[in-house]
Amino acid sequence: MHVLSTLGLSLLVSVAAGWQLQEDYGNDSSFFDKFTFFTDEDPTHGFVTYVDQSTATSAGLISANDGTVHIGVDSTNSIDPNGAGRQSVRISSTATYSVGTLSYSRFGTYARDCVWKLACLPWPAEGEIDIIEYVNTNQQNQMTLHTSPGCSITNYGSGTSAGSTDCEGSNGCGVIDTDPNSLGSGFNNAGGGVYATQWAADSISIWFFPRNSITSDITNGTPDPTQWGTPVASFGGSSCNFSTAFANMQIVFDITFCGDWAGSSGSYQCGGGATCQQYVADTPSAYSDSYWGINSLKVYTGTGSQKRAEVPKVNHAHAAEHINRRSNHHARPGPRPNLKSRRDTMAGL
Repeated sequence: MHVLSTLGLSLLVSVAAGWQLQEDYGNDSSFFDKFTFFTDEDPTHGFVTYVDQSTATSAGLISANDGTVHIGVDSTNSIDPNGAGRQSVRISSTATYSVGTLSYSRFGTYARDCVWKLACLPWPAEGEIDIIEYVNTNQQNQMTLHTSPGCSITNYGSGTSAGSTDCEGSNGCGVIDTDPNSLGSGFNNAGGGVYATQWAADSISIWFFPRNSITSDITNGTPDPTQWGTPVASFGGSSCNFSTAFANMQIVFDITFCGDWAGSSGSYQCGGGATCQQYVADTPSAYSDSYWGINSLKVYTGTGSQKRAEVPKVNHAHAAEHINRRSNHHARPGPRPNLKSRRDTMAGL
């Protein structure tokens, strides 16, 4: 399964009087100049070898052509199931972002991968925001916050709570979107869409706009979340200080295989009886469509007074894909394979 379409992601830090463009990551080869390549072992214990920029370029794992940035995995070589793992890419923005900024991106394609936001102190001291996350053939996206102790939220928006409202640690607090067009083949067939995330002093909210419903303010580069209606997920409440629980966020893209979530017995469903690692090792062609195709990524700074957008309280199911921010320097602790709020996704088919 792959996601073949245009996806957009936005991170808004406040509803302000206006937004000024802070960073345009572009959609040519200079995109990668604004990221660092993570080459350490996968902190989520995936069967993966993250490679550097030179290796990724020569192996065809990354490229930029015709207005689309491609980030993929090795889909050619059979490998040793007891070896280091299939080659892939994990990148983190060199810039960090805090309250008062907005970022959004459009993706041409993606599959079994992660986009997220994370900070630079030992995880999760400055938080993590998972905006798009799923594994294997899962058709539900989960948006999750991970924080240090002391952050509990109330789930507003059109999504369904993933369970806990306590955002502490690896479980976190999540919201599930069951919209079939927000993830997987439905997303591809619908032509993609835009994800937008607002980070205010008293809330974090996430929207998904299908391709045929992308608002004109996003298209024109003048985002106005007050006009976006009910978000899929709106994490709010007086029991979390969103200005201190989250800080110094980096934008992260990655694709991994197997690992604590996707390789767990409750998640791994493919391979005709083979183990997850065996299937990933022996079936490179299964991952020819596992890649990100990024059309744009922009970051805006809010101007004017900060004000939280009023969001109706709704309890019906909805889903949003997982995007999070985090730093290259943090290893996320301990597995939690039975909880979908985990962001280590992107495992074997």
